[in-house]
Amino acid sequence: MAADMYGNGDTASDPQGAMKLAGPFYQNPQLAKTRLDAALTKLKTYPEVDTNNIAAIGYCYGGYVVLNAAKLGEPLKGVVTFHGDLSGVKPDKNLLKAKVLVLHGEADSLVKKQVVDQFKKQMDSVGADYTFKSYPNAKHAFTNPMADSVENKYHIGIGYNEAADKQSWDAMKEFLQKIFGK
Repeated sequence: MAADMYGNGDTASDPQGAMKLAGPFYQNPQLAKTRLDAALTKLKTYPEVDTNNIAAIGYCYGGYVVLNAAKLGEPLKGVVTFHGDLSGVKPDKNLLKAKVLVLHGEADSLVKKQVVDQFKKQMDSVGADYTFKSYPNAKHAFTNPMADSVENKYHIGIGYNEAADKQSWDAMKEFLQKIFGK
C-alpha cells in the first residue's frame, strides 16, 4: 500500500513545491506519524493483512517519515529508508521497537556526514536494532532513474546510481525476509 502523506493526491513538480508540501511534516514529525497511523489503520482492515507483521519503506521524504514514525513508537516490525533524511526526532528505547534498515548514498550532499554521525550516535545510545548500509559514489535519490534529469534542471545534488539502486533493493528484500522469517 502506498500512503498519500500530503493528502488530496497532491504532488510536487519542482524542489520548491516539494519543500512546501513536505515542510510541515519536517517541522512536526508527529503530524507525519498521524497520517501514517491513518493509513495503517485502513491497511489493517483488509483480511489478507497480518496485522502483527507490517513493515514500512520510504524513499527520500518517505524514508524520513517511516524512520521517524518508528522512533515515535509506530508498531511496525521494521522500516527501511532509502536516501531519507536522518534528522528528526531522537530515538527513545521505550518507543522504538521496529528493526531499522538505512540505505544511504556516501556522496549524498543533502544528508550531511554530521547528520549521519549524529543519527548513528543516537541509535547506538538507545541500543536500537538497526543496520546502516552506505553506497560509494551514490548521491541523494540514487534509486530514482529520473534523478539525473531533475539534477540537470535544478542542480540540487541528486543523481541515479544503478549499482546502488540494485544493491539497496536486494538489501531491503534480505532485511524483510529476515524480519518476517520467510
